[in-house]
Amino acid sequence: MADRTSNQTTPLLRRNWWRSHLSAAPFAGSLRLKTSLLSELGGSVGDLGTYIPIVLALTLVSNLDLSTTLIFTAFYNIITGALFGIPMPVQPMKSIAAVAVSEIPHLTVPQIAAAGICTAGTLFFLGATGLMSFFYHFIPLPVVRGVQLSQGLAFAFTAIKYIRYDQDFNTTKASTTNPRPWLGLDGRILALASISFLILVTGSGEVVEDEEEEDGRDGRVRRRLRTLSAIPAALIVFLLGLILCFVRDPSIIHDIKFGPSKIHILKITWEDWKSGFLRGAIPQIPLSVLNSVIAVCKLSADLFPEREVSATRVSVSVGLMNLVGCWFGAMPCCHGAGGLAGQYRFGGRSGASVAFLGLGKLVLGLVFGSSFVRILSQFPIGILGVLLLFAGIELAMASRDMNSKEESFVMLVCAAVSLTGSSAALGFGCGIVLFLLLKLRHLDCFDSCFGRSNSRSNIDGTSLNP
Repeated sequence: MADRTSNQTTPLLRRNWWRSHLSAAPFAGSLRLKTSLLSELGGSVGDLGTYIPIVLALTLVSNLDLSTTLIFTAFYNIITGALFGIPMPVQPMKSIAAVAVSEIPHLTVPQIAAAGICTAGTLFFLGATGLMSFFYHFIPLPVVRGVQLSQGLAFAFTAIKYIRYDQDFNTTKASTTNPRPWLGLDGRILALASISFLILVTGSGEVVEDEEEEDGRDGRVRRRLRTLSAIPAALIVFLLGLILCFVRDPSIIHDIKFGPSKIHILKITWEDWKSGFLRGAIPQIPLSVLNSVIAVCKLSADLFPEREVSATRVSVSVGLMNLVGCWFGAMPCCHGAGGLAGQYRFGGRSGASVAFLGLGKLVLGLVFGSSFVRILSQFPIGILGVLLLFAGIELAMASRDMNSKEESFVMLVCAAVSLTGSSAALGFGCGIVLFLLLKLRHLDCFDSCFGRSNSRSNIDGTSLNP
């Protein structure tokens, strides 16, 4: 009888032994799916609206090695997904990319690497010493929300330009000169159809909770919304864009060369260090501190309150990524609030989402190498604009928790200055000054200055009475 029982249970144990080993593995909880597999895959492409244009511009203008960047950013995605347990994005350092592509003379690859290493060293120092955690806890929330609002609206404005106008990614600035045609494989109708599809499937980005079945119309609506939310809408739109790459230019098949490019250590001269620090790192450092660390931590606390992400860990993570990868010519990268918002918007809820994206990048980098740039050059820009639009709106919506008029005032002034001056650091500084001035009105010293004269006038007034 015992033998028969053991024979019956042994196949079950053999069938499930891998699950027990997987659950006991390090970081298994971080990579465990929190929603369906399709939802996590859909969320994995949520930040490509910013990633692809910048990588393409740096590859075409500054001769950045695409294969090296894909391979290193793939490992960044997989490691950060395992460490943080949320869809922590890996995005280009936008200020360095803008300087490298738009200013004359263009930054060379060693200069780009030097700028990334200097920025990374600063963030690593701030994180390792605990200063970043100090800044995170003492920077007023309305100021952070202002930075998030300005960044989200900036993404949305750029996305609208991608949809309405033809773009030349030899510069990172969105063009507004040549209107995009309505028809064609990269026309406005394609972009509008993609927007309509994403809205019908994902709505405004609300989460449909699993509750007890309801009867009547409400129950049917909830069941329909749950079904729609399981569709990886962003992934479908992105795959459509990849298919259209080959339809638009079938000759790219002949230009594809298999295998990664050779990875080597860069030779960075003193002039490269000087130019990279002055032109690239100085404008990038405040942006990375605000958007890549502080704003990311605030947004993650809003989206994933059960999974705390510390400013120290995020800052050290950005530092270590670039202190390793930039020496080999990989694009300087950071975490970004816009990427996190985009991946959450399209279904990413765990570290598995960005891990899937990392696996995809790794396959592309190893199989196609630098020739993958020929495929990306034909990707419909309107579809990139659609993905970027939803990511930007999701980031801007994080600022809706400002409850008082004073908080909203600080946030809106900070956002307005950031957008007008095209500098998050300038808006941040104005927001801090405005916040302190408003708080000064509530201090006792402020009351004593103005209240003393009032009390004297009252005394003088009473002394005149008989």
